[in-house]
Amino acid sequence: MKNHDVQVFVNDQFLNWDPQNRVKVRIVSARAYHSLFMHNMCIRPTPEELENFGTPDFTIYNAGQFPCNRYTHYMTSSTSIDLNLARREMVILGTQYAGEMKKGLFSVMHYLMPKRQILSLHSGCNMGKDGDVALFFGLSGTGKTTLSTDHNRYLIGDDEHCWGDNGVSNIEGGCYAKCIDLSREKEPDIWNAIKFGAVLENVVFDEHTREVDYSDKSVTGKIIFCADLFHILIIFDCIKYKINGISL
Repeated sequence: MKNHDVQVFVNDQFLNWDPQNRVKVRIVSARAYHSLFMHNMCIRPTPEELENFGTPDFTIYNAGQFPCNRYTHYMTSSTSIDLNLARREMVILGTQYAGEMKKGLFSVMHYLMPKRQILSLHSGCNMGKDGDVALFFGLSGTGKTTLSTDHNRYLIGDDEHCWGDNGVSNIEGGCYAKCIDLSREKEPDIWNAIKFGAVLENVVFDEHTREVDYSDKSVTGKIIFCADLFHILIIFDCIKYKINGISL
């Protein structure tokens, strides 16, 4: 990235499927990759909502290709991820890891939602055909996505949720999870979710057939996909459900 690069990509989107508690976010990116990533991960407004979007509640400026000035006082690295809740801004420099944007917005939700008496959760969530809701808690890479995408249950979300008086609602509009050793037989719903518009990170593929080898860890063991949640066919259309009882 050069100083005179002027092309940027702007996404205006929402967090939280509960319309009474959703948050407006704007992502300004220097790379189309980061813009597509957030297009998948956040909730996309309708044309009417976009027309009347107004001022965002929080803004991310992602110039990850551009390094920090290491000669700045207290700066010890060319990488800097700065989140300012007072200014409602996040600035990313010196790293192109797209997950910084996702984690940054999740941190914002951890700050905003408790102020509204809403519990923000790092969890997966699905619902049975009889309305029973299950939450799956765990750190990244512990199996929340795998457990949530049960072919016999409706997926509400795989990673971030809010739990308040209106029930449980998914914060995100996409799915971002590890897909190392992924196969159609073991996880058919996730396999089928990786289609046009999805993002694959750190994968090795055949240059002629373009077939991905999910078992190849030569780049790194952190092989991840990012897809629109509606790529997963078993998603529950309303995204949220009023809890009467929870099975864990």
